[in-house]
Amino acid sequence: MTEKVEIALCMGSSCFMRGNNILLRALEDSIRENAWEDRVALSGLRCENRCGQGPNVFVDGKLYQGLDAGTLLDLLFERLGRPQGGKPSIRF
Repeated sequence: MTEKVEIALCMGSSCFMRGNNILLRALEDSIRENAWEDRVALSGLRCENRCGQGPNVFVDGKLYQGLDAGTLLDLLFERLGRPQGGKPSIRF
């Protein structure tokens, strides 16, 4: 069995407005488009009190701050492999 990539997004209002609303949508779309439902565990967190550096995202327990959707999806592709034909377009 393949290990799951665990992604946790801070859902506090500051991180959500700083971009986690966009990151959540991009992740959900990529997970669905690539049939990764069994390979990615996506969850939300309460405020992590790191609002000034947000949006805050944990990938396999490692904190990432200030990511955009493309960079976050690159991290996911590094762990799961790129889909055939290259990286899919990111819709916002």
